Amino acid sequence: MAAASETIQMISRLTPLSDVTAMVDLRVKAVTPRTIDIAAAAGRALAVDAMAPPRPAASLALIDGWALTADATLAAAPHHPMPLFHPPQRIEAGQPLPPDADCVAPFDAVRSANGMSEALATVLPGDGVLLAGGDSDPLIPLRRAGERMRMTDLSAFAALGLSRIAVREPRIRVLPLRGSSIIVAAARLLAHDIERRGGGAKFDEPGRDLGTVLASETADAIVVIGGTGSGRNDTCVHTMARDCELAVHGIAISPGETAALGFAGPRPLLLLPGRLDAALAVWLTVGRRIQDRLAGIPGGERQLSEPLTLSRKLPSAAGLCEIVPVRRTQNSVEPLASKYLPLSALTRSDGWILVPAESDGYAEGTVVQVRPWP
Repeated sequence: MAAASETIQMISRLTPLSDVTAMVDLRVKAVTPRTIDIAAAAGRALAVDAMAPPRPAASLALIDGWALTADATLAAAPHHPMPLFHPPQRIEAGQPLPPDADCVAPFDAVRSANGMSEALATVLPGDGVLLAGGDSDPLIPLRRAGERMRMTDLSAFAALGLSRIAVREPRIRVLPLRGSSIIVAAARLLAHDIERRGGGAKFDEPGRDLGTVLASETADAIVVIGGTGSGRNDTCVHTMARDCELAVHGIAISPGETAALGFAGPRPLLLLPGRLDAALAVWLTVGRRIQDRLAGIPGGERQLSEPLTLSRKLPSAAGLCEIVPVRRTQNSVEPLASKYLPLSALTRSDGWILVPAESDGYAEGTVVQVRPWP
């Protein structure tokens, strides 16, 4: 009996989630930058500030119309036209402004007849004009290091003539220890989220031996799903303790208490429970943090959330952070499950909330921050 008990993976204590994320922030370092085409940079984190030369070099017309001096239109109105002593010059969008003009008036703001022109509306200086440097100021970054690239950013970069940028793209190996449908589904979900958030995910076929992977892996991080509990075939925590550094086994988060965090040299190794709800909860709170640190995003990327009101009381056990799926009903949300999150609760929910460890829950009517699922 003694020999058998030595092989059981037991949790001696649950480490607070805040301590785990603090360890991630302290020990996980940003990967080496590389320069890539902007066409492949969506979701990637900038390694250095993105700068561009001033554009345009000279003031341009933003609209088709008449280039003129704004002072000449002061007090002009349809019932009070103002004569223009200098004939306005027709101009098209994108053309440089004439030296003596400071605005572009719409065609219907000027009337011409018998060789004379008059303004029918007051036009202000700068109206209809893109001033020199208006698109990009060489002293102001377009986006800063540590910010993820959106498609809008990349389109603007291309319009400014930028074709390549320096980014950090963490390579993360996702290893489902077993071939069960739940573990494989969780692994595929995480791999998709890694890719969507600017990483490179390497999805392993189920059943690879963790020890072999640790001996040969060159990825920036490894995420393992399954084998963190106390079952007969649960050995991945022991393998991590044997082959590298086991930093934490047992995290004070529900679901996901049996998760573990370790390091193979500087490379983080995250072990997730073999349940979809538990693996997802730990990935959202710890795994994404690891990816953000590898990408050089200080403190982790701010997660988008929407403030909504709880439609009923939500009790929670103090001492444990808790992930709770919620369903939206107009401007309020209803908690659907806690502790174990049924698959149907995940599919019926519109997002999730995080109940902090120091809280014993929320009263009905409390405003909570609802975050989207991957």
